[in-house]
Amino acid sequence: MKFSSSQMVLFLFFLTGVILVVLGIGSLLRIVGNSDRSVLYTFYALLMFGDAAAMFFCAIQLKKRTKPIFALSIIILCLNIFPTIFDQFGLVDLLFLLLNLITLMCLVVTRKEFLPA
Repeated sequence: MKFSSSQMVLFLFFLTGVILVVLGIGSLLRIVGNSDRSVLYTFYALLMFGDAAAMFFCAIQLKKRTKPIFALSIIILCLNIFPTIFDQFGLVDLLFLLLNLITLMCLVVTRKEFLPA
């Protein structure tokens, strides 16, 4: 089965959303063993769930081919990229950064498929 370039972009948005949900659940599970930082881990989890919701929203709405949704998608990807660079940088951060960069590049390259004619 071959993916079109626009389907690949939507898949990458959904994949990023799923990864964020898994990481959010992981943050919530860390509360069990570390009650000192339960507020911090809860905050991180809520941010990840919110980001995942934004990614899912963009993936669904990009099919409507409107300029505001396209711009919102670019902004959300940039908001995922910039904090990753300025935080403690590990393997998970590198993989998340690459996933968002690839998604952003694919979205920009295929912009004619997501913008109105």
